[in-house]
Amino acid sequence: MEFRPVDEQLPIIRRGAADIIVEAELVQKLERSRRTRTPLLVKLGLDPTAPDLHLGHTVVLRKLRDFQELGHLIVVIIGDFTGLIGDPTGRSETRKPLTRAEILANAETYRAQLGRVIDMSRTRVEFNSTWLAKLTFADIIRETASLTVARMLQREDFAARYAAERPISLHEFLYPIAQAYDSVELRADVEMGGTDQTFNLLVGRDLQRAHGQEPQIALTVPLLEGLDGVQKMSKSYANYVGINEKPEDIYGKLMSVSDAMMWRYFELLTRVPELEIAALRSGHPMDAKKRLARTITAQYHGEGGAVDAEERFARVHQRREQPSEIETVRLPAEAPKPVWLVLKEAGLVQSTSEARRMIQQGAVEINGQRVTSTEQTLLPGSDQPIQVGKRRFKRVILEAPGV
Repeated sequence: MEFRPVDEQLPIIRRGAADIIVEAELVQKLERSRRTRTPLLVKLGLDPTAPDLHLGHTVVLRKLRDFQELGHLIVVIIGDFTGLIGDPTGRSETRKPLTRAEILANAETYRAQLGRVIDMSRTRVEFNSTWLAKLTFADIIRETASLTVARMLQREDFAARYAAERPISLHEFLYPIAQAYDSVELRADVEMGGTDQTFNLLVGRDLQRAHGQEPQIALTVPLLEGLDGVQKMSKSYANYVGINEKPEDIYGKLMSVSDAMMWRYFELLTRVPELEIAALRSGHPMDAKKRLARTITAQYHGEGGAVDAEERFARVHQRREQPSEIETVRLPAEAPKPVWLVLKEAGLVQSTSEARRMIQQGAVEINGQRVTSTEQTLLPGSDQPIQVGKRRFKRVILEAPGV
């Protein structure tokens, strides 16, 4: 196989990377790869702790895709064994491990979604229980001998917990060793992860040296901030964009990103050429944001889905029209029903507390009129279009008894 010159590969690899440890070693690996026509083995480990991927997850997946398009071999490790330990990264206390059933269910969901970003026909998927479950207790002791307790306490979250006299279980020390052993087993050339995984990736280098292997390159990518522009993107913070969401929801959420944050999204979530991004910077921010939203929506729903989502956004939010198609929900009502309860029962909010909060924030409209009180009710027989926030619409019919 013919590989592109190294000076053409490097800019693609560097784009959106937080750190490359050590870049000079990566250059040597790329040069050897091109000379011998042998692809680099690029590894990413996924512990299946959450079943739905969002744009934050795709930062590292898109970097994998870059390596893949450069002709290198991608290996995704599903951490069905390490998931039984639980990754302590960023934790202030011991993390409860998942059950085997939870791990396998989440792993299958992840696996199904990876193809939305990387080419699964050219991707090896491995479960690390294949080799880790075979290690004897003597084998494990031998691996732990390669690292000192002092080295483990260099890890920021371990150090913080130790200083605060919060417990660190011994099994948590085994997690980075187990992840590192994956690199030994695969003889990985490059391992990728978020910046919060830097310590684990470096342990992989240590363990490979202990086994007489050439150490892998540790390539980290930034943790993507969510829609709030502050916290990292996470379902826990309700600031995420799921890749399986409807195109209008992806587009609408991305249009809410701040003008400052959208350039980071361009860099980390798209492959829009840098010259084009520079041109967008000199224009109107709204044009750039539409380009961002349309580009990312198209990545997961095709160009047609992105165009439809853009038109819907313009109709609803710029021309203040209702969507052309609104789901109809029928609810029983024997007496006047509080609006907050209607919102919950219609599926427009997840909880009654959210319903009350949205009303108090002025984010609820019935037939175009803002709801101003949590005491407001709807009468049996009511048939009204209801809007919550910018993107949630439903036609709600309250059916009186006998109707």
